[in-house]
Amino acid sequence: MNLHELYPFPEERQGRKRVGRGPGSGLGGTSGRGHKGQLSRSGGKSKKGFEGGQMPLQRRLPKHGFKNHFREEYEALNVGRLLAAFEGKSEITLADIYERGLCKKGAPVKVLGSGEVTAAVTIEAHRFSASAIEKISKAGGSAKALEGK
Repeated sequence: MNLHELYPFPEERQGRKRVGRGPGSGLGGTSGRGHKGQLSRSGGKSKKGFEGGQMPLQRRLPKHGFKNHFREEYEALNVGRLLAAFEGKSEITLADIYERGLCKKGAPVKVLGSGEVTAAVTIEAHRFSASAIEKISKAGGSAKALEGK
């Protein structure tokens, strides 16, 4: 397949508006912009949210709630999915998780307890849920947490 074989064919595509080409075209004179006013001028556009000098909506409405800018978002990763991705491996490091694309690179990782743990594995992550630690240790493995939160 080549670029010229892709749909829609050139004759099916709508042509661009050719404004200011005489009254017979339907877009002569004011070129479809109406008469006078800011929007009829070249370069005449206002900022997003501008309401003609009236207090804009985003400033009229009250501030609401609380936003914690210091909250750290963890990438959730289930034990079952982790072990399926690294089948037969006895040690799973954080670098392996990022390399395999299971979590965004550099994001803090929390391992959750959904899924079955059959083999003894050492898993390295930032945090672990209580059920994940229980399942990993029951199978004879260990969970190495990188943060002491």
